Amino acid sequence: MTPKERAEKSAAAMWADDNASKWFGMEITEIDEGRAVLELTVAAHHCNGHGICHGGVTFALADSAFAFACNSRNQATVAQHNLISYLAPGRAGDRLRAEAVELSLQGRSGIYDIKVTKEDGTVIAEFRGFSRAIKGQLFEE
Repeated sequence: MTPKERAEKSAAAMWADDNASKWFGMEITEIDEGRAVLELTVAAHHCNGHGICHGGVTFALADSAFAFACNSRNQATVAQHNLISYLAPGRAGDRLRAEAVELSLQGRSGIYDIKVTKEDGTVIAEFRGFSRAIKGQLFEE
């Protein structure tokens, strides 16, 4: 199995039980070893009292992209901690894209950068995720 095939199979196994990402309306648009892209169209129910995309929705999109990237090797992996900086608002109708890229993987710990952008390239948020591998796999190899 190639690394990309393993990443795709890992993503399919996770997606099958990922009710939260589905509930938000996210879609996986790209997957590879150490990398994932998820997208979401901001709907009215994603917006807060200021009429902009709720920060929790933006965080959830980045966090889900992070999860698929750090689980791409079929090793069960969870978030250890995360940081996010909000740079611009998203609005209803915007298509948001969260691209997660692995920066470092040493032993059981990983570091990932996730950039959330709008279709026009405007950066909405920068997210850094720190992962920790735990016991188990997503599928039997």
